[in-house]
Amino acid sequence: MAQYQYILVERDERVGIVTLNRPEQLNALNFQLVGELGDALQEFDRDETIGCIIITGSGEKSFAAGADIKEMADKSPIEMMISGFEAWGAIRHIRTPLIAAVNGYALGGGCELALHCDMIVASENVRFGQPEIGLGIIPGAGGTQRLARTLGKYRTMEMVLTGAQISAQELAEHGLVNRVVPKGEHLTEAIKLAKLVAAQAPIAARLAKEAVQAAFETSLEEGLEIERKNFFLLFSTEDMREGMRAFTEKRKPQFKGK
Repeated sequence: MAQYQYILVERDERVGIVTLNRPEQLNALNFQLVGELGDALQEFDRDETIGCIIITGSGEKSFAAGADIKEMADKSPIEMMISGFEAWGAIRHIRTPLIAAVNGYALGGGCELALHCDMIVASENVRFGQPEIGLGIIPGAGGTQRLARTLGKYRTMEMVLTGAQISAQELAEHGLVNRVVPKGEHLTEAIKLAKLVAAQAPIAARLAKEAVQAAFETSLEEGLEIERKNFFLLFSTEDMREGMRAFTEKRKPQFKGK
């Protein structure tokens, strides 16, 4: 693994863990941090021994309290366009399942980063929000789109137009958070969930993620076609043979990612 300034990278068996590490700045997302995060996620994504990836934040106060405002304050539109924003695209295209383990504040870019993940485990004290309107801007890394597609138009409008924060429990009631756990237990619970995912057939997990994502990006007919093709494609894998053989033999399958 490469050496990074603003993130920590480790692994727990088949789970990769990336920790945002600017606790004194509440893990504010400066351009270098987001670039490092994209690089680390891509490296884990290429690693065939990693079956699931967790993103979390250091310290007790914050997952990520938004972008680094001081860094952006004097930027021109072109400077913003070439400043490293493309790293969000790299994060968006990670094929390995992603879990956000969230504590404290997940605001602005921090909320958007959690929404980039496939599942979210949050401590009960978490506050999600998109406060950009108070800075004279709007969310720029998918907040308006992902919230609207999952939380719905009206609650999203309130969050985006007023900067209102929303609790982990409320998001869980709307299906946006998978687990709400006691304060400080978010990473432990996320690792448990990640290990369940990482124990599955790796190719099937990636194609399952692709199929579910298609439901948000295509028509129903197109999404069904992607699902069917991925379903049929998995019948060419050794893991499919092993999974069905193990089922009939009443034993645990030994998947190899082939």
